[in-house]
Amino acid sequence: MQFIYKNSSLLSENKIKETAQSIWPYIKSLKKIKPNNYEASESSINLPSDKSILNQIKAVVQKIDIKGLKYVVVLGLGGSNLGAKAIYDSLLGYKDLFESNYFPKLLFCDTNDPEYTSKLVEFLKKNIKKSSELIINYISKSGSTTEASANFEIFVDNLKSKLKDVSSRVIITTDQDSKLWNMAKEKNIPTLSIPKTVGGRYSIFSAVGLLPLLLGNVNIQALLDGAQDVISACLSENPLENPALISASILYLQAKEGKNINDNFFFHLEHESLGKWYRQLMGESIGKDGKGITPTVSIGSTDLHSVAQLYFGGPRDKITTFIWSKKSANDLTVPNKLLFPIITNIQNKKLSEIMSAIREGVKISYLNQKMPYTEIVLDDLSEKSLGQFMQFKMIEIMYLAKLLQVNAFDQPHVELYKIETKKLLNG
Repeated sequence: MQFIYKNSSLLSENKIKETAQSIWPYIKSLKKIKPNNYEASESSINLPSDKSILNQIKAVVQKIDIKGLKYVVVLGLGGSNLGAKAIYDSLLGYKDLFESNYFPKLLFCDTNDPEYTSKLVEFLKKNIKKSSELIINYISKSGSTTEASANFEIFVDNLKSKLKDVSSRVIITTDQDSKLWNMAKEKNIPTLSIPKTVGGRYSIFSAVGLLPLLLGNVNIQALLDGAQDVISACLSENPLENPALISASILYLQAKEGKNINDNFFFHLEHESLGKWYRQLMGESIGKDGKGITPTVSIGSTDLHSVAQLYFGGPRDKITTFIWSKKSANDLTVPNKLLFPIITNIQNKKLSEIMSAIREGVKISYLNQKMPYTEIVLDDLSEKSLGQFMQFKMIEIMYLAKLLQVNAFDQPHVELYKIETKKLLNG
C-alpha cells in the first residue's frame, strides 16, 4: 500500500512536519501499549497480533456443524456490522449477484426497515431446508442495542421450525458479562467476547469481524497479516515516514482552511461498503465538541457523472482521498471493430486502461483547479490489502482526533436518539 500526497495536498512539507511533530508524545504512548493488553482505549492496535482471539473463534466454529452451511445472517448495527460487510462486499459481494449457487453467503441485516427485513426472513424460510444451512451471528457490544435485539427475536421466532435447536445455530458476540452474555450462557448459546476498551468502529479485527468472515470463507489470516504490516510504519516517530500521521496532519490542516468535508473517492465499485465503514470511523470518532470533518463516499467513475459538477464548480470545502489498486484479477478489452464507431480511441483498449485514463484525468483536473487531494494505492484487491487499508485508517483517526483535541473513542451524542427511542417504545 502506498500513501501519496506530495504536490497534491497543496501543503508544504514543513507545515505537515510541524503539525505531525506536535503529537510525538502521543505516538510514544501508543508504542508503550503492551501486546495482548486491552487497558488503553487505543489497544485495538493489538488485535491483529492477538492469537488468543483467533483461537477462541476457531474453537467455537469447530463445535458447530458448518459442512452444509449456506447462509450466515449477521445481526448488528454500525461497528458491529460495517467492517465485516466492507470486506465481504469487497471480496465476494459480486458472487451474490452473479453466482447464485456460491455458498456460504453472508446476509447483513442492519436495519429495522420492515420491507427489507420481511423479505430477508421470507427468503430464508423458503430456501433453508435444514438447520445446518444457517448460522445467526447476533452482535451487540453493549448487549442492549434496540434494533439488533428486535431483529434477533424476529429471526429466531420466524425460523424456529428451521433452527430446531437455537443453541446450535446461533453465536452471540458481545462484551463479557453484559446482560446478553450472561443470558446466552444460561441458554448454552456459544458466545465470543469483545475487549471492553475496543469500540465497535475499531473492532473489525476482533470476533466482531473475524467470526462472520471466517464462516464466509474469507482468508482472515491474510487480513490480519495486512493489518500487522502497516502498524510499525504508522507508529513511526519520523513524521514524514509515518503515512497515518501524514494523512491525519493533512486532513487537520485542510480543515483549518475550511476544507471540512473529506470525500473518499474509490475507483472500485466493490469498495463502496469500505467507504461506509470509514464514514462511521471518521464521523463517530471526531464529530464532537462542535468539531469534525464530514466524510463522504464517491465511486469512480460512476459519481463523476453525478456529483463531479458540484466538486469542481461548487464550494471549495473538500479534501479528497482517491483510493484505487494497482491491479485487478480480471480485465476485458474493447474490440477493434466497433458496432457504433463514435468513440474510436477506445479500440483495443483494456477496461483498466480506460479507468486509468479517467482517474489520471480527474487528478490533473483537481490540480488545475487547485483542489487538494491525497492517494491511497493498494497493491491489489486482496484480504491483505484490505487489512492494510483498514488498520492505516484506524490509526490515522486516532492521530486526527488528537490534533483536533477530541476523544476518538466515545460517542456520547449517539445515545440521544437511543434514549428518545426507548421512551417512545415505553409509551
